[in-house]
Amino acid sequence: MPSTHTGSPTPKEKTRSLPSRVSPVHHGAGEQGRVYFIEEVIRSTVLYDLLVVLRDAQLPDAWLASGAIYQTIWNALTGKDPDHGIKDYDLIYHDEADTSYEAEDRVITQLTKACEPLGLPVEIRNQARVHLWFPKHFGIDYPKLGCSLESLLYYASTTHSVAARLHDDDRLQIEAPFGLEPIFQMQMLPNKVLPNKETFTRKANRLVKNWPELTVVPW
Repeated sequence: MPSTHTGSPTPKEKTRSLPSRVSPVHHGAGEQGRVYFIEEVIRSTVLYDLLVVLRDAQLPDAWLASGAIYQTIWNALTGKDPDHGIKDYDLIYHDEADTSYEAEDRVITQLTKACEPLGLPVEIRNQARVHLWFPKHFGIDYPKLGCSLESLLYYASTTHSVAARLHDDDRLQIEAPFGLEPIFQMQMLPNKVLPNKETFTRKANRLVKNWPELTVVPW
């Protein structure tokens, strides 16, 4: 159906228009097909606008990670609004130059303000300092990370281990160390590299309420 809007859609219009603009034509077409589908979804939603803001912020090793990506894919596959069930948008970067709380807080303040026009709840974390606060917060030891993508290895579910960034030439880069198939099969698989059963169970319970099509593989 032709659009009644003139000019480029606003981020919210882009978000709402996804189910009619993108169909899962690449579903089951192999890993490269799944990458193409994710790229198509990102460019058709507010995720693209968020990645532009993140790229322009020029943070070291910066990515959009986890829920905002796989949950938007689930919404595309099940015909839901693209922002359905998404609690926040995780932005990660890795800066070893200053791992103080104050330095991270300055980045959080600056990037949160830059994201305000998009109206999205963002959560920003310097992956170079996660090992400093994670044990106290979760009661579990956490390794010192050498880059942002290493964090994907330690999520409570391997299904959640996906990240994207936008390069200066507008090329999208998608990374998923455990593969993308579980996202498209809507399976939540445990990642037992850390004793993180409590987090896995809590997230599974929340996700199933929003996506009843989801299959949770027990811890």
